[in-house]
Amino acid sequence: MDRSLTPEPDNRGRTEAAKPEIDGLLPAQASKPPLPDSGTGATGGRWWFGAVATLLAAVSLYYSLRGVDWANVWRVASGVEWKYVAVGTAFTCAALFLRSLRWRILLNAEARLDVATVFWSNMAGYLGNNFLPARGGELVRTALVSRRAPLSRTYVLTTALSERLMDAFALALIGSLALATVRPQPPWMTHVWPAVAAAAACGVLVTGLLPLSEGALESMMGRMPLPDAMRGRLLGLARQVLLGLRAFHHRGRLAGFVLLTATIWLGDACATVVGARALGFEVSFPVAVLLLTGLGLGATLPSTPGYVGIYQFVYVGVLTPFGMGRDGAVAFALFSQIMGYAVTLALGGPSFYWLRQPGPVRFRPGVRSGGSAMQAETAGAVLRSGS
Repeated sequence: MDRSLTPEPDNRGRTEAAKPEIDGLLPAQASKPPLPDSGTGATGGRWWFGAVATLLAAVSLYYSLRGVDWANVWRVASGVEWKYVAVGTAFTCAALFLRSLRWRILLNAEARLDVATVFWSNMAGYLGNNFLPARGGELVRTALVSRRAPLSRTYVLTTALSERLMDAFALALIGSLALATVRPQPPWMTHVWPAVAAAAACGVLVTGLLPLSEGALESMMGRMPLPDAMRGRLLGLARQVLLGLRAFHHRGRLAGFVLLTATIWLGDACATVVGARALGFEVSFPVAVLLLTGLGLGATLPSTPGYVGIYQFVYVGVLTPFGMGRDGAVAFALFSQIMGYAVTLALGGPSFYWLRQPGPVRFRPGVRSGGSAMQAETAGAVLRSGS
């Protein structure tokens, strides 16, 4: 049993004292008034983001679809072998379930969430990413988890974004290995890859080192010429972010996270190979890894819901250098995207109903041994705060 998921003996009194406050947390969160509109600045930011995403989608679609023979695309798509689709879908569903287990490892550093709650919340988030701009599904799954557990939204969102960051690092690593083994190499990937790998490595370093600087960060923020209320809010936000990043500072959790990450991307690559075979194409495992890497890189760009345009650009840009025609690449992209929507609708749609049902809330109180004053204050803040 993972000792990190069990209450520590010297905190029994605090556990009992916290129960009334925990029991009252969910209704309080559910009745919270909506946040006030942040004004024209936020509206303008959303407008510019939408404009950039739409322009990028239009340019990507133009590049990807120019000269495509749609009759040939239909012939390729209509010849699909459904037995391979079934196998690929099974790989995809298994990978989605493992992603939920992986996120649960991070969340359970400070709570005890059951598998079903994390799975349905995760699927609701993936469904949101397919229909909301700017990866809005990350906010959806954050809100759903924080409503069913005594964890702040800042902490939950930090774990969600940290999970994405670690995925980027994993893709940078395995993508580098795959890129070194294939010929010819997609020109656009060879140009951007050094910057991608460097950015991913920097993100991992920040995740590892930032929580160790909590004392200096707290001292620096304490000296900032700000009103006490604003300083306190910033300190609380920083503590929650550091608490989320610190979930990786546990060897057992980190080992489980790394193992699941490797299994997830292995399953996704197998699903890609099988999906190509369903349309009559032979895609090697390294090329499948490069395709997944390109999709992961494209997901970091401003995008329309469902990554329309970017999705097609990546398929055409990665697969055509290896002998697949533009018509075939477009057919593969459209078929994969449609199947992705079908899976997330099938698994994400029911999640909103299931998560409306009342569920047990369990919290792991106390501070890990060796924690600092900031950790101690953060543990209390998780109990007191629902935001």
